[in-house]
Amino acid sequence: MILNHLWGLYAHPKEEWHTIDARHESLRYSLIHIMLVALIPSICAYVSAVHIGWSIGVGEPIHLTSDSALMLGTAMYFALILGVFALGYLAHWMAHTFGSEPTYTQTLELASYTSTPLFMVGIAALYPELWFVMLVGLAGLSYSVYLLYVGVPILMHIPEERGFIYASSVVTCGLILLVCVLASTAILWSSGFQPVFTH
Repeated sequence: MILNHLWGLYAHPKEEWHTIDARHESLRYSLIHIMLVALIPSICAYVSAVHIGWSIGVGEPIHLTSDSALMLGTAMYFALILGVFALGYLAHWMAHTFGSEPTYTQTLELASYTSTPLFMVGIAALYPELWFVMLVGLAGLSYSVYLLYVGVPILMHIPEERGFIYASSVVTCGLILLVCVLASTAILWSSGFQPVFTH
């Protein structure tokens, strides 16, 4: 069950990684997990942008039109899913360099479970104060990186020393993917797909 893994990754991450490794799930299971968890930041961002309003300092909260927020939330949802798949592919591609021969499903499991805390802190968007969302986001990112460092040696079956370098490479790839998504967003906004604000 997805919820069993979620609780285990927070309560006892090392043991949970061993459980995940002992009985690998199917590609379909990983896809369902990603699709469900990616809904959290997308829906929360939509609700906060339309109904609550973002506060980025002084002045009135900023609201988006429903259509604009729906378009951005949908784009965010698919970007998150594609990002996890891309990270899984890059982890699979790099694994051979570190003496591991995982299947793509194994590296997708690694990418999806390590990204889960980062997606789940998307609920912080329901209190859309920029400083608060950034603090909670930083906490989620830190725990995701921690899960990655703990999970790599277990799931990839490599020594911890090599696992550390491998996990660092995956983190670097994740940051590059994030920069690519931000750059794509900037290009789309300058091409006429910018958000529409309410007055």
